[in-house]
Amino acid sequence: MATGDESIPRLYTRTGDRGTTGLAGGARVEKDSARIRVYGTFDELGSQLGLVSAELPTELSDVRATLLRLEHELYIAQSELAVAPGAKPPAHRIERRHVERIEAEIDRYDAAHPELRSFVLPRGARPAAQIHVARTIARRAERELWTLHRAEPQRAELLEWTNRLSDLLFALALAVNHALGVREVPPDYST
Repeated sequence: MATGDESIPRLYTRTGDRGTTGLAGGARVEKDSARIRVYGTFDELGSQLGLVSAELPTELSDVRATLLRLEHELYIAQSELAVAPGAKPPAHRIERRHVERIEAEIDRYDAAHPELRSFVLPRGARPAAQIHVARTIARRAERELWTLHRAEPQRAELLEWTNRLSDLLFALALAVNHALGVREVPPDYST
């Protein structure tokens, strides 16, 4: 995983052919280790956000800008996780400002739709439904980060930022549905 400080000379190295992968600084870990699962899930989330951006109507450029910023921040989080414990930290890490910005955006997008009175089904306009998929990926990334944290403690800012991701994506999905005139559907528990 690139940390933002090096180039990638070629796409294959053959060094992972035996089930390990390299971290920044040269340490090797199993490809299915908790650390690799977390940053792999962040990578999956970034890909999903790219798909959402491709589906957004042009009038939702503010949402597109938020998603693009999140994609960049996901790379910052991945670069932090790509460094072995005890190694020199990367130049860029998730900081308090990232947590505060995501909280402000949650508040802004949450105010952009009618107040909820119940849970809602993860559906609606195509981009909103895709944001709900991204939300579930973010929740998985958070669970995986906590698994890693129990074995190798992680910084509070990274844990908090990751916890806020799914909240922001939920608020974005609701705001997108509202902007596109799509009503939320509460679950029907009587079926």
